[in-house]
Amino acid sequence: MKKTHLLVSMLVLTIFSACRNNDENDNENPRNEEVHSKIVNVTNHDGRPFSTGSGSVSGKFVSGPGGGVLMQGFYWDVPEGGSWWNTVTGKLTAWSDSGIGAVWLPPASKAQNGAYSMGYDPTDYYDFGNFNQNGSVETRFGSRTELEGLITKAHAENMQVYADIVINHNSGGQSQANPFTGTSTWTDFSAIASGKFPRSYNDFYKNSYGNNDEGAFGGFPDLCHANPYVQDWLWGRDDSVGKYYKNVMKFDGWRFDYVKGFGPWVVNNWNSNVGGFSVGELWDSNVNTLEWWANNANSSVFDFAAYYKMDEAFDNGNLNALNDDMMWKRNPYKAVTFVANHDTDIINNKMPAYAYILTHEGYPTIFYRDYEEWLNKERLNNLIWIHNNKATGTTSILYTDNDEYIARRNGYNGNPGLVVYINNSSSWQERWVETNWSSQQIKDFTGNSTWYPTTQGDKWVKIQSPPNSYSIWSLNQ
Repeated sequence: MKKTHLLVSMLVLTIFSACRNNDENDNENPRNEEVHSKIVNVTNHDGRPFSTGSGSVSGKFVSGPGGGVLMQGFYWDVPEGGSWWNTVTGKLTAWSDSGIGAVWLPPASKAQNGAYSMGYDPTDYYDFGNFNQNGSVETRFGSRTELEGLITKAHAENMQVYADIVINHNSGGQSQANPFTGTSTWTDFSAIASGKFPRSYNDFYKNSYGNNDEGAFGGFPDLCHANPYVQDWLWGRDDSVGKYYKNVMKFDGWRFDYVKGFGPWVVNNWNSNVGGFSVGELWDSNVNTLEWWANNANSSVFDFAAYYKMDEAFDNGNLNALNDDMMWKRNPYKAVTFVANHDTDIINNKMPAYAYILTHEGYPTIFYRDYEEWLNKERLNNLIWIHNNKATGTTSILYTDNDEYIARRNGYNGNPGLVVYINNSSSWQERWVETNWSSQQIKDFTGNSTWYPTTQGDKWVKIQSPPNSYSIWSLNQ
């Protein structure tokens, strides 16, 4: 939910630019595939080839032993004009070739501001750019046909597609007399073009079910999930929002917006009735709160605890912060890690942060603008390859100080794991570390170091990391 650029007037018909700010079943967890990932040949920032693997192959993405990587396929205020679905479609093959296993899309249905809306002010959940309402037929992102083409193309590339779901609040209703407030409220959604999920004042707080729930947002009508009618339309009936998105539009999972605004039981019920991968935006740095929500929602959650600790570590010269508690340490299968998103982008020293999330446990997310516009794509592709092929097993932190951080992934099911060495200092650093490997040659799979050391019989070895950068070590195979 965008925390800025919000202008709401409930005294007139127009509400301006909308807000933005699991135990998963194994067959729905994009990280549980135990098959081989593609190898990608890329170059280092100084032109030398990255050391990634023994060759290259082509074809559709298949998750490697390290699991999958999620691409956030948008940013705030992507170009208007209905071209975004086609823009993303044109990138899917390259993303798949790089090892991206899923793409998260912005809210896809028609919203209050029609062709100008980022979708976080939903009006008609079943209008994907095929009805003339709210001033346009297409959404900001394009037509329903183009969206369906994107999803079809992603599936052909063996990628999943996650829908951003905004069910805390609605916008764009007509005025009606409301006996629970004694005023007129913008809660009449009886004339929506799709004819599906018509709503009135009793479907929003305050109403016969009470005065409020966990939280409202920005003055928008606050949807009442306690109402069985609302529950039925969101996840119960065969043509409910969730089941329509999954069975008709073919979305594979859900990113739930602003879950602070309603109880975790809502997401739990959605997941139980609809299925698919799910992650909640619970904007809270308290890992206890994140874990509580994830367990009660039966869902993954964005790891805001790790996000703020990475800012402290990589921007403020304190890598010891990475010793602190995070959601991925509590339950990696319910932690979605990230370096930036459409709402918040506070980490400046991003490449070490990506090296961190792509070598550690959790489900890592790549932000569109970081990948396509702002950072070195080849270096990110190298990290994605390392994640998919080497980042396996539990994590052991081997050494930390203000400038240095070394951790080991302990390997799993025959995969050797890795050692990651992050160096925030202005000079090369070296450390003796205990590895997973006895009397075997290792190498830095980033290509940053040219060393090819052999581990001792007791598994110890000296490794190095370049200044203001990182190295990632595993068996030379």
